[in-house]
Amino acid sequence: MTFLWPHNLWWMLALPVLPVLYLWLLRRRGQPGLAPSSWSVVRAAQDRRWRRHVPPALMLLAVSLLLLAFARPTAPVALPWAKSTILLAIDISRSMRVTDVEPTRMVAAQEAAKVFLGEVPGHIEVGLVTFAGTAQVAQAPTLDRASLVAAIDAIQMQLGTAIGNAIVVCLAELFPDQGIDLGEMTFGPRPQGRSLDARAGDAKAPPKPITPVAPGSYESAAIILLSDGRRTTGVDTLEAAKMAADRGVRIHVVGLGTPDGHAAMGEGMAIYLQLDEPTLREVARMTGGEYHHAGTAEALRSVYQNLGSSLQVRKRDTELTALLALAAAIVLVAGAGLSVLWFGRIA
Repeated sequence: MTFLWPHNLWWMLALPVLPVLYLWLLRRRGQPGLAPSSWSVVRAAQDRRWRRHVPPALMLLAVSLLLLAFARPTAPVALPWAKSTILLAIDISRSMRVTDVEPTRMVAAQEAAKVFLGEVPGHIEVGLVTFAGTAQVAQAPTLDRASLVAAIDAIQMQLGTAIGNAIVVCLAELFPDQGIDLGEMTFGPRPQGRSLDARAGDAKAPPKPITPVAPGSYESAAIILLSDGRRTTGVDTLEAAKMAADRGVRIHVVGLGTPDGHAAMGEGMAIYLQLDEPTLREVARMTGGEYHHAGTAEALRSVYQNLGSSLQVRKRDTELTALLALAAAIVLVAGAGLSVLWFGRIA
């Protein structure tokens, strides 16, 4: 436990004075002589003697709690996950057809994503963003898990890998009022009627300015990004990651495939499929997320399961002032109530 106002703890030194003052008042009052007609009356009075000390003891406890609350204590408390939205960003480039992860990278990713949906609490909205040479929202955030499963099953692979575009599309979905426009970032402000294609060009125009916040501080959403390759087009990956970091959005990254390997795909054409692990790790680091490498289907499922369970509860430094003040009020009311019940007055 730590304290935001530790200097107020000095007031706790006054606590020992209160019992001393209480005993002094008891002695000052003195005890009147008693000439009982029956020893049973004496025994009954002695049995009830301890009651007179209970209300003052409870009031002393209440004062102690209030003084402790005055120092504004904080402690790491496990709280239910406060996020309300998760966006799954899944790479659908043609390299996902490779069979180094059985039966294929794409099938393994789809099955693992379904496992993840089973791990996420039912009150958390989940959305799906797919990306290859372009990025698009395949399913807006929803509580309907059946719609998400259908969107995952309907994935069709395409050419190219625009990881940065996927992050930007996720941010545009999470912050619709910030004017995040992937087209303008790719081409600059477009003339009226101009069509957009995120695969062409790299000229960028920044979105509307915002006030940056601490990475990972946005508690209402998170992005889980799965990719098996490296950026080949679109917005620079780290530039997009900085946009997420400035908005406090965590990106948890799952790297799928071989970091330094080759594979063959299609009509005998050799394609270099190197996983850009350094960049993906940096994306996670910049945004306060985690990076996981999944080289097999089982490892991929395990990663998604672990993310689903670990994100549900987080330990956070929580101020306990209100709780202590509430406890003090309850104890104080209990002490006053017992005093009225037993003695007909507040002692």
